[in-house]
Amino acid sequence: MAQAGAQKSSSLTLVLMVASAAIGGTLQYGYNLAIMNSPTTFIQTFINETFLERWDFQLEDYQVTLVWTIIVSIFSLGGFAGALIAGPMTIRFGRKKCLLLNNIFLMSGSLLAVTSRAAKSFEMIIISRVLIGINAGISMNVQPMYFGESAPKHLRGAISLSSAVFTAFGVVLGQVVGLREILGSEQCWQYLLASNAIPGFIQLLTLPWFPESPRYLLIDRGDKEACINALRRLRGCEVQSSELDEILQEQAETKGMRPSRPWELFTDRSVRWQLISVMIISSAMQLCGNDSIYFYAYYVFKEAGISDEKIQYITIGTGTCEFTACIMCNLLIERKGRKFMLMGGFILMTVWAVVFTIALSFEHYISWMPYLSMTCIFTYILSFGMGPAGVTGVLPTEIFNQTSRPAAYMIAGSMMWLNLFIMGMIFPFLVSELSEFCFVPFAVVCLLSALYVGLFLPETKGKSLSAITSEFHKLNFKGQDKNCESQTQAQYQLGEVCHSTAL
Repeated sequence: MAQAGAQKSSSLTLVLMVASAAIGGTLQYGYNLAIMNSPTTFIQTFINETFLERWDFQLEDYQVTLVWTIIVSIFSLGGFAGALIAGPMTIRFGRKKCLLLNNIFLMSGSLLAVTSRAAKSFEMIIISRVLIGINAGISMNVQPMYFGESAPKHLRGAISLSSAVFTAFGVVLGQVVGLREILGSEQCWQYLLASNAIPGFIQLLTLPWFPESPRYLLIDRGDKEACINALRRLRGCEVQSSELDEILQEQAETKGMRPSRPWELFTDRSVRWQLISVMIISSAMQLCGNDSIYFYAYYVFKEAGISDEKIQYITIGTGTCEFTACIMCNLLIERKGRKFMLMGGFILMTVWAVVFTIALSFEHYISWMPYLSMTCIFTYILSFGMGPAGVTGVLPTEIFNQTSRPAAYMIAGSMMWLNLFIMGMIFPFLVSELSEFCFVPFAVVCLLSALYVGLFLPETKGKSLSAITSEFHKLNFKGQDKNCESQTQAQYQLGEVCHSTAL
């Protein structure tokens, strides 16, 4: 009975820690993607009025669209900067403290957003979006790392995937708060842009009560006692010797090794295919166009033939789709595996992109085609949530060791944010220029990504970290001498000793 009570306490502590970190973390990414849809026309009017008042100059429609696109897409450049500084911050301050310090960027951005209208400055909105992007960039890298290092092995995939669940929940929350009946009205849009401060305050009040990552405490800080205390709190019982031994083994393997820098990973052959994998999959996550739908849902649904007054309600359905799919993925990932979920998601997205293109081509000839177009958008997002949305963030934790992990997340995050910026800049023009064929490029990206995952990415479900590394070494040192491969495997394994040697 006492053990059952301890297990229950453990689950509760872990769940509350996940909620606290994610509310001020990846939830912010989804929330800040979604809240930019509702005030589109109001902020565009504000931009035009500002130009007219300052310089007595009326902007053309394409010029207003360009300024608006910069406001929306600059969030991605902020995220790119956040991804670059996340690695050094986690090494210096630790995972938990990094998430807490990250709120400085958030609060500064919220303050600029809420005062921008009174100051009659759209430039303040741009700076605000950069700062909030930095906040999102840091949290998108640090939070999965924190979760992956704090969760027990049998829950590592599901706990890490909760980052994607909270991202999707942030999208839904942003869409609901952005309704014209709440904060998406002409009078309140500045408060909508600053409402992201509330989740930040919740994190600042709650996260200090939870422990730091046990692996960081022992491997990076060398504080065994603090590591044991953290494990005891997170597990709700005495520390299992096998779990502590695994962390101690990893500490022994990385002893004397400093954390890798991002550029060093590019010259390290032992992590070549790990690096290629996270770069391709992180890029595909944005180049598939899913997040651009949230940026420009208004444009997409207008192209699908939906009336203006209905668009704000329909966009809530897109976020709900991804939220539901991420929960389903969370339940299935330990059963079906990472490779199956990723490849299946990309294949389904390819199919729906093709169907969507056909539906758009015939929407002026068949009365029900706009509804098929709208259905395709929902199923596209559902397929994204079932695979790429969740699994992408889990991979760097599972295929890189403690010294390489921060640099790997920096590279993966940089690829994600750079491609999100590119998509954010070109998406509205892609919709206007390609019209009914706007999803063809996304179909190509999804198909190529599915082929890469199927041909080159090893399955990681149910495998020890050293076994995963061993599979990658077969790719990294293909054709090399077996002795060389075995020695390198022992050097770069993740958390377990491989006693096999070539005889």
